[in-house]
Amino acid sequence: MGDDQPTVFTRIIDGELPGRFVWRDDRVVAFLTIEPIRAGHTLVVPVTPVDQWTDLDDQTWAAVSRVSQVVARGLLDAFAPARVGSIIAGMEVPHCHVHLVPIDSESELSFALATGGVGAGAPEALDDAAERIRVALRAQGHGASVPDA
Repeated sequence: MGDDQPTVFTRIIDGELPGRFVWRDDRVVAFLTIEPIRAGHTLVVPVTPVDQWTDLDDQTWAAVSRVSQVVARGLLDAFAPARVGSIIAGMEVPHCHVHLVPIDSESELSFALATGGVGAGAPEALDDAAERIRVALRAQGHGASVPDA
């Protein structure tokens, strides 16, 4: 990929492609994946398109980590899972991102379970999940960074 080509995440962040955002600030965004492992599966993405998380500057990594914790707390309130699992894989899009997945067992933390646009990935299910997360984040006092639908 050339430096002048935006990643799919940059295109979502810039509004060229649709995204179901649950968080947006000047450094980090969070939006639902269109192929969730479970309902509420959210990606936390730095605005700056850095491929690998190990290459992020300290301030950006701190911001990604902070937002990951905040959004995970929203997922806990919105879906009441036993845990929120986290994966940093980054193989499918060359733009650092943290997967946050509400889980009740470790076996549910597998990309093999991604829905491919059905079930939890159906448009109505994604809209519902995004709104549940936004409501939880607002209730936790994060309204300034929680966009409208």
